[in-house]
Amino acid sequence: MQGRVIKSTGSWYLVQTDGGVVASRLKGKFKQDELKLTNPIAVGDWVELEKEQNQETAVITDILPRENYVIRKSTRKQHFSHIIASNLDQAILVITMKSPRTSLGFIDRFLVSTESFRIPAILVVNKMDQMSGEKADDWLLDIHEIYEPLGYHVIEVSALKEENLKEKFDLVLAGKSTLISGHSGVGKSTLLNALVPEAAQNTKEISGFTSKGVHTTTFAELFALENGGDLIDTPGIKEFGILDIEDNELSHYFPEMRKYLGQCKYNNCQHLNEPGCVVLEKLEAGYIHPYRYESYVNILNEEDDYR
Repeated sequence: MQGRVIKSTGSWYLVQTDGGVVASRLKGKFKQDELKLTNPIAVGDWVELEKEQNQETAVITDILPRENYVIRKSTRKQHFSHIIASNLDQAILVITMKSPRTSLGFIDRFLVSTESFRIPAILVVNKMDQMSGEKADDWLLDIHEIYEPLGYHVIEVSALKEENLKEKFDLVLAGKSTLISGHSGVGKSTLLNALVPEAAQNTKEISGFTSKGVHTTTFAELFALENGGDLIDTPGIKEFGILDIEDNELSHYFPEMRKYLGQCKYNNCQHLNEPGCVVLEKLEAGYIHPYRYESYVNILNEEDDYR
């Protein structure tokens, strides 16, 4: 039989089948397009499975081809990667200005990953109830001015305070499989609880000592929505390492650069300091935001970016 993985605990998986949810384990090792993965099976995967003799559990015998996935470098094992979720219609990145702070560089790395599989992405600015002062206004203005012209929808919310969150997201989520991601502590679980009350995710206060989020979601999990779609919640991400994108391909995943590709003097232009580079000309003319270009260069150089 076939089913979709709705929860991963590392060694066991819950698989939604036509006959109900079945606790399943992985049989052997799977070779997956030369990828070295810390998680051979991701939430969102479609799999084939066979019932074990007890008829209560099953063995996963095959992973069906993925339409897409969001992937990042593993923070625990060098040269390995981690699939956050697969077979997605869209992805939501929850961001906050403080407690914790989401850097523009982190946002750009996430968007490069979604762009690489043409997964539409939405930025949800949470904790609007904490946004006050000139610094907050400038940060919020940057988010809108940088990302909305590129086609990324920006939604402002206060997951803790607002009562109409479900109505606000109904049309956005209807009938779609949506990943919800972000740093620990940005309010993903609070937002999820508002959208899917039966999820009853645990929420915790931010650690005052570190000003960083406390992990409240231990494992990735898929929750069905009343409108026929589903939300895939994942553990908070501290870093987002870009995986397996060649230097000469990176600009393809920046929409503002993509439309100028092929116009440079040299076919192998990396848009750094080459003569006749149209991307650099457009940057100078103000058609490409300098923050985005800075992210592009930092990703090329594999440098951290906490802007």
